[in-house]
Amino acid sequence: MVIFSVYVVNKAGGLIYQYDNYVPRAEAEKTFSYPLDLVLKHHDEKVIVSFGQRDGIRVGHAVLSINGADVLGKNTAEGKDILEYLKDSSNYPVSIRFGRARLSSNEKLMLASMFHSLFAIGSQLSPDVGSSGIEMLETDVFKLHCFQTLTGIKFIVLADPRQSGIDALLRKIYENYSDFALKNPFYSLEMPIRCELFDQNLKGSLEIAEKAGNFGAGS
Repeated sequence: MVIFSVYVVNKAGGLIYQYDNYVPRAEAEKTFSYPLDLVLKHHDEKVIVSFGQRDGIRVGHAVLSINGADVLGKNTAEGKDILEYLKDSSNYPVSIRFGRARLSSNEKLMLASMFHSLFAIGSQLSPDVGSSGIEMLETDVFKLHCFQTLTGIKFIVLADPRQSGIDALLRKIYENYSDFALKNPFYSLEMPIRCELFDQNLKGSLEIAEKAGNFGAGS
């Protein structure tokens, strides 16, 4: 079983902590001859496939590296625009590695804020008062679990749909937050969490959850 990532969102909807525990590497690398038989385009400071699928390369995949060198957004490692580089026949044959576009820090901030709004909408749509809001969202490849404290802090875990013990894990993360962030004299409420002890204990809690699927006494 796998736990993918952890998010902590403050009561105003701001992302104050994020940790990627496991990032699936669905990548494909292929050597191309001129002309390139895929259609690429700029999208959100990346170059992605807009048309054409083959050999594990899918529409929406981003260019991750060219000739073994990681790209820098829309540019090659040498600073050249990727689309212009690939229009030049003298640069072929060329090896290109494609994969799912990685979320930038700004995208993670935006998604946290969007979920905060969805959580509030879920509470308002409830036919009865006092709804807890969204506690779980399910897709075919992961489940999003959310636990909101009485003070409005949201702890969010993305995990494999088959992973058990997530409710106990969320409360363990809250316990770690209370013990190692809130009790840190240098930490200010609602601000980003930068605490080594919190990092270490969070990673330990995730490891226990993945191996055992739950928390026993004394975990």
